Amino acid sequence: QVQLVESGGGLVQAGGSLRLSCAASGSILSINRMGWYRQAPGKQRELVAIITNGGSTNYADPVKGRFTISRDNAKNMVSLQMNSLKPEDTAVYYCNANILSWRTSRWSDYWGQGTQVTVSS
Repeated sequence: QVQLVESGGGLVQAGGSLRLSCAASGSILSINRMGWYRQAPGKQRELVAIITNGGSTNYADPVKGRFTISRDNAKNMVSLQMNSLKPEDTAVYYCNANILSWRTSRWSDYWGQGTQVTVSS
């Protein structure tokens, strides 16, 4: 079994900051890309940011310059520092990782349970 557990969501005023973290655990041999997605009420889940195991990053246009993704390969963790938050950033944020499991001997995408981020105006 592979698990992704997120932490760090909450309520913040516009202009404020939050930091999300996600820890992967279980039958992990290797992790390729890790990332964050979000889903607002009535909308589809969308990419926020991804980072490869080499450290290359990619961001969705609405968050460029405000959010920073980072990872700790030794701890199998990925974080998202969110600054200058806006009400439109309100959503459930999901951690995602592409993981090679020793139990299945295959690469699969895994998801966390989601953490709520609410930005008040």
